[in-house]
Amino acid sequence: MRAAVFGAAMLGTAMLSGCYTPLFPSNAPRTQFENHDRVRNRYVPLTEEDVFGAPQPALRARLSPR
Repeated sequence: MRAAVFGAAMLGTAMLSGCYTPLFPSNAPRTQFENHDRVRNRYVPLTEEDVFGAPQPALRARLSPR
């Protein structure tokens, strides 16, 4: 009986320890170049929405000359 309670407690602890804030948040700059562009107001987002509202890579905006 003690082993079952102890096992349930350990399982509950393991399940709750998986919920934490991410190490690198999504709004943090990914590289020093992205930080440089943000400071100079030349930042281009990584994704854009297509005509149906689904996210897709913003290749045309990111690869166009400035």
